[in-house]
Amino acid sequence: MSRIHSSKHGRSGSKPPVRNNIPEWAKFKDKQAEEKLIELIKEGNTLSKAGILLRDVYGVPKIKFVTGKKMLKIVRSYGLEPKIPEDLLALMKRAVYLNRHLKNNPNDLANLRGLHLIEAKILRLVKYYKRIGRLPENWKYSLDSAELLVK
Repeated sequence: MSRIHSSKHGRSGSKPPVRNNIPEWAKFKDKQAEEKLIELIKEGNTLSKAGILLRDVYGVPKIKFVTGKKMLKIVRSYGLEPKIPEDLLALMKRAVYLNRHLKNNPNDLANLRGLHLIEAKILRLVKYYKRIGRLPENWKYSLDSAELLVK
């Protein structure tokens, strides 16, 4: 698949090995892993950070193998779903940092283009999340509101 904002044709990378069962070295099983995930989320970790901690610190390979449910479904069932999806929040954070850079360096046109590209990605994601119901229909993106969220 090609990249959206460059002329390059793809991105190589490793794929996780195909596995259909829980490995024998997994420390937490079913309900224990779910409780540990909820504990990590309540501490203020994002879903991706909680997944990394579960894997590296607590020895849970993939939460879906262990519990049979994806992390977001587990978090939703406990009512801890984030108001703004994590990928959208990360893009908004990048846009805010880039905007701060551009205030100090107004002639940096390459980064100005980068800001426009990031904002285009944000607007596409907002449209998608409104369509599937993860964001309310009246939610709007602006750099000012993003700065308040990112702080």
